[in-house]
Amino acid sequence: MSTAKNYTVKCQDCGLNAICLPYSLSTEEMDIVDESVKRAKPLQKNQTVYETGQPFTSLYAVRSGAIKTSRIDDSGDEQVVGFYLPGELIGLDAIAGAEYKNTAKALETSSLCEIPYDRMTELSKSISNLQVHMYRLLSKEIQEDQELQMLLGKKTAEERIASFLFNLTERYRARHLSTTKFRLPMARTDIANYLGLAVETTSRIFTRLQQQEILKVNGKDVEVLDTGRLCEMASHCET
Repeated sequence: MSTAKNYTVKCQDCGLNAICLPYSLSTEEMDIVDESVKRAKPLQKNQTVYETGQPFTSLYAVRSGAIKTSRIDDSGDEQVVGFYLPGELIGLDAIAGAEYKNTAKALETSSLCEIPYDRMTELSKSISNLQVHMYRLLSKEIQEDQELQMLLGKKTAEERIASFLFNLTERYRARHLSTTKFRLPMARTDIANYLGLAVETTSRIFTRLQQQEILKVNGKDVEVLDTGRLCEMASHCET
């Protein structure tokens, strides 16, 4: 990945602006938002964006790479609560309590755009579309949390993994990337943790999906061989 030029690209020149910003911003409004965005050098794998308990100051848009959010449970164990891809915002859950609820770390070399929340709130007063977009993002966060609770509570281990993979394909589709060939930025241990499964169970199901010729897996590289069967297993196919 390039470094010097990659993290200085302006919002209106970024291929992800249609995902993390409202569609209807004018060029002038885009420039105003862009002036408020802070960009730093890419984070390396396992570098921290923010930690649980730190004062909430900013939202972060993923420009490249992937971010994992997690927290420590009452037993002192890590609980993975989310994975974020390019174009997605992290830190939304910190707005209410004015402190970050999770720890966010880079799963691989990742570039972020920092958006100071106070400035975003100020801009929302004059750019109505920006405020509406924030509401949509918050609603999406709530919806995804509800879907995760249903996933963990009612589905089998195989259905959980199928749903997880199918969700990834849909997120890649929104970015105009391949939905059949992609790389998993997260480790199997993180996937298992996120889905409430044992690592051995997760590995066994990945192997089974290969044997059934639904997936082809080589390390972190995944090829979906049968999208129809994957979506049926995930119960996401339209009837």
